Amino acid sequence: MDTRQQWLALALTPGLGPATLKKLVERFGSARQILTASRKALEECPFLRKDTLGYLCDQKTLTTAAAERELQLAEKAGITILCWDDPLFPPLLKEISDPPPILNVLGDPQLLSAPGIAMVGARAASSYGLQVAGRLAAELARQNLVIISGFALGIDTAAHRGALAAGGNTIAVMGCGLDIIYPSQNQKLHEQIISHGAIISESPLGTQPEGFRFPARNRIISGLSLGVVVVEAAHRSGTLITAHQALEQGRDVFAIPGRIDSPKSEGCHRLIQEGAKLVHNATDILEELALICTAATEIRPQAPSLPPEEEKVFSLLEVYPKNIEAIIQAAQLPAHRISEILLHLELRGLVVSLPGNHYQRLAESSPSSV
Repeated sequence: MDTRQQWLALALTPGLGPATLKKLVERFGSARQILTASRKALEECPFLRKDTLGYLCDQKTLTTAAAERELQLAEKAGITILCWDDPLFPPLLKEISDPPPILNVLGDPQLLSAPGIAMVGARAASSYGLQVAGRLAAELARQNLVIISGFALGIDTAAHRGALAAGGNTIAVMGCGLDIIYPSQNQKLHEQIISHGAIISESPLGTQPEGFRFPARNRIISGLSLGVVVVEAAHRSGTLITAHQALEQGRDVFAIPGRIDSPKSEGCHRLIQEGAKLVHNATDILEELALICTAATEIRPQAPSLPPEEEKVFSLLEVYPKNIEAIIQAAQLPAHRISEILLHLELRGLVVSLPGNHYQRLAESSPSSV
């Protein structure tokens, strides 16, 4: 029997979860030895449930046949199956207490062992959160870190896109089978990640994205990573599950601060209170991970030099939206001139316009005057 088929048979055995399977591997040594173990030897495993013992001893033909079908479907779909003892199985993920016995991979499986950082956050993210996630992912990707996230709408999507926009690599960890694109709005992003990264899942093909699968998916996101960055999270956010799993796995946890009156930042602020590293920019993460920056000591997107009036208006803007009336009053310039300057700054990618005549800056540093 193919080694992959042996691992798939174990993965498809009812009641045999990743943590229990790891104990079996530690006891017997390999998938083949588990499948060929005697009933007596298996009965001596106190952590093995009786119903699972029955499947391993009496219904191996059923799980073996299911594994063969899964293997054939994966090969037709161009999916690479990495078993727990495969040389390409990511070593960091193998260290956790409940590593998946197999990983289905679309894209480049070698990226799973490259240094990576996870970025997670709210699905219903604010414009501030989306911008920070995209910019930070781009900065980290330029430092040859793989950006790992969960492909959800909001912060996850912004992180994946930021990495790709910087010419970097990204990994999407799915909570469903790899033959399902969820959310469907991300179909184009799905194609881009396959070409410039990897999409992975522990779930068999055809597995639907049911809610209970996502907490289990999150342990893989953190397990693959050197650390986890939380960009936005409410107090009772599912994102915090990933952060706490990261801590249990011995990974670093980073948090982006936000407005103190924003519910979307409450989870991040609580993480910081509990000891998470407060992050202003990519350098904070790189220094904590003891990684060498290939750029300057501090990585920030530098805005180009601007004429005096444009520099004045730009300096009045913040990462939080500001109404145009407040800008006009502070700049003490005619309204039509302010509108012209804001349009010019927006065209240069320094400012974004928001509903209700609000504007916010996208670059962190003030441009120098000419």
